[in-house]
Amino acid sequence: MNVLVYSGPEVVQTSLDHTLSTLRYILLPFYSVQPISQTALISQPWQATCALLVFPGCRDIVLSKASAAIDGYVQSGGVFLALGTGSHYSSRGLDRGILNVASTSISKDLLLRFFDKDSGSYIYPSFHHSGSDDAPRSVGIQPTDGERIDVMFQSGSSEVVGVDGGQRNVRVLARYVDNDVEGAVAGALYTVGAGKIILWASSPEYPLTEEPASSISMASCLPPEAIDLAEQRRINLLKNTLLLLGLQFPDETATICRPLPQFLASHFIKPHVVSLITDSIAAPKPGAELDAFEDATDKFRFHVLSDSGHLIRESRQAAATRTDPSTWQPKHIIVCPDGQLPAHEQTPLFDLGLFFSALSSARKKEEVPEDAEPWGIGDALLYGEAVTSTQTMLDKNPRFMGLLPTPLVSLASHQLAGRGRGANIWLSPSGCLQFSLLLRLSLSTFPASKLVFVQYLFALAVVEACRDKSVLGDAAGPVRLKWPNDIYAILGDGEGSKKKIGGILINTSFAGGKVDIVIGSGLNVLNPPPITSLSQLLPPDDDHHLSMERTAAAILAKFDRMWSVFVQGRGSFEPFMDLYLRRWMHSDQLVTLTTSVPHQKVRITGITPDHGLLRTLPERTGWPSGGSLDYGFIDLQPDGNSFDLMAGMIKSK
Repeated sequence: MNVLVYSGPEVVQTSLDHTLSTLRYILLPFYSVQPISQTALISQPWQATCALLVFPGCRDIVLSKASAAIDGYVQSGGVFLALGTGSHYSSRGLDRGILNVASTSISKDLLLRFFDKDSGSYIYPSFHHSGSDDAPRSVGIQPTDGERIDVMFQSGSSEVVGVDGGQRNVRVLARYVDNDVEGAVAGALYTVGAGKIILWASSPEYPLTEEPASSISMASCLPPEAIDLAEQRRINLLKNTLLLLGLQFPDETATICRPLPQFLASHFIKPHVVSLITDSIAAPKPGAELDAFEDATDKFRFHVLSDSGHLIRESRQAAATRTDPSTWQPKHIIVCPDGQLPAHEQTPLFDLGLFFSALSSARKKEEVPEDAEPWGIGDALLYGEAVTSTQTMLDKNPRFMGLLPTPLVSLASHQLAGRGRGANIWLSPSGCLQFSLLLRLSLSTFPASKLVFVQYLFALAVVEACRDKSVLGDAAGPVRLKWPNDIYAILGDGEGSKKKIGGILINTSFAGGKVDIVIGSGLNVLNPPPITSLSQLLPPDDDHHLSMERTAAAILAKFDRMWSVFVQGRGSFEPFMDLYLRRWMHSDQLVTLTTSVPHQKVRITGITPDHGLLRTLPERTGWPSGGSLDYGFIDLQPDGNSFDLMAGMIKSK
């Protein structure tokens, strides 16, 4: 789910920056915290995946065509948070000092406001950016359910007014303890329709140890330990605010804030694989002399397993400290030669021995031979407990990737900067299985036009693996495909809610008559709520032993079998089409095609066997009468269209 932070033209940039960084500090990796523009609020279907909409401090009033959409989002159950704002609660129209709509040509429909139907009152967030006569200052507040905060940054002189009249839908969250505004409301929670909004007149997004708040806090004459205490209470205030708005973020006792060393290992039946890989990277020198390698994005340092104990201990000690990502170099790789594997305490979140054993068992089920040359998918593994991104480490380091023999799997228990499709990120909390698979094909034997089907094939392998008895077995019925590259679960909650639990990302690189394919896969396996995962599909009394290792092995073995058929068939998807259409969510789905004027109702019939386009057929009832109509297929590609199939919409990007 997304926490969206408004970044429109009215926003104060410093408030936006601190809002993003503070919310990411609290919410990652449980929620994706991303800015959203005014244009996107108006034109994009953001509501369905929005767990919270946040407005940082703004310059005066907010006028936007998105105001009605924001109010509708809250009325229907959404939640809204505004920082550095006062508010006016009025049943008599707009109070003087906010905006006298009657004396201007501005439509009041553009003003950000919320309507409380029960009381017939409007709530107007009143943003106030300080001017020369109203400088930023330090304020003290007393939360109603918390400890007093002696220092809090405030950008202006806002307060929340009109909420002390005993309104049933309003709860005061904090009051000022400063002499000039003693007792005034500093924060309030409103129930509006089925949703909630919280308005803070102070500016809790500003860390007290960073500018501009640090100058204000230092001028308060409080000792440094009091400032540190106030900073802790600021974070707690925001955490409590988010909890009141319904967000969930289980505490993780061992937070990892920077990458840890990765282990280059191989299946015990292929003990020579690691040496072949290091020889290839180090060439023309032997792999035993491999020490360092520098590429476009990363610097790599190589270490032998037997000499790595000190490095592992130091890295773990440093991993709990938040540091600038620019300091996350070099990336350390521990080489495990001759079939050696790290001790379990060195990889506590992923048992490499169990994975390789499970891979052999899964191959036997799928009738995949284990004597593939030079090795099979999954036999060569690069594992890290915490990495930046398994995908970026490969496709953003082209020299390194080009030297690696294939197939190779890069797998991590945590990603600190995981990538999704486009500008999206893929969150990686505990319990998420994420890995990237590097493959290489010769374009002389495989047509490049068929590469589009790789994402469909791998997504199908993931869904089929979930049905394996080693993963979910009979409980995997709700796991389905969303075209073109997502994995969803249809929940049995009475409403048939659809929740994304996985995704596929494909990157390709062409050189020397060959194509390198990096398949990135993320699947929520053991995640606790609020993230939906495979474990939550199991009945409460089920003693099924779901594991990351067996799930990864099942996926790779399923895909290995499919990949052989796919490559031998020169990219034909025909052997998999029937199964794919049984596993996806869209057969006979009616959607609106907004790329044409007038808009057209079309019904999804499948995907084209030649180029993997989404095939649709116009719905007769969706066309105006009296025109000359062509009832042929309409085929659509994701590169030029935005597919919000859950909302039944296809629009231009």
